[in-house]
Amino acid sequence: MNFSSKSMDGFNAPNTITTLTGSVVATQGTMKLTGDIAKLYLDGDSQVSRAVVNGKPAHIEQLDDAGNLMQGDAAQLDYDNINGIAVLTGNAVVRQQGRGEFHGDKLTYNTQTALITGEAGGDGLVHGVILPKQKPGAPAATPPKPAATPAPQQPATKPAEGH
Repeated sequence: MNFSSKSMDGFNAPNTITTLTGSVVATQGTMKLTGDIAKLYLDGDSQVSRAVVNGKPAHIEQLDDAGNLMQGDAAQLDYDNINGIAVLTGNAVVRQQGRGEFHGDKLTYNTQTALITGEAGGDGLVHGVILPKQKPGAPAATPPKPAATPAPQQPATKPAEGH
């Protein structure tokens, strides 16, 4: 995993935590994490096993096996680097290119299978939009636009009377 930040505090040693602060960017393959603060958890082999990113928002993006972009935003992002599971908490949004988007208090996204699960807190709801499968050669699907409001009818005018 490659990273950049304004400051860092940590060790490149087994079973340690490295803290990154300010303009954090971490990449690995097609996966990119960004945020304000990140904690990178190293396992017994000094490999990044987990990354917890906080931000306004914390952001993840990754290409799936079909080359479609997945993007997610939340107050906190907890990424299991071993199993490819991203847990987005706090005003979470996950967008799947050409497939749809999901909103909830907590969304879990499996980067290997594209499975999404969602939860709502309190009286809230999980919201989603699932786009229809695109036909070959058809332009990309876009969410429907609100119907146009018809122009108000002008009152009929009385024909002018002759002089």
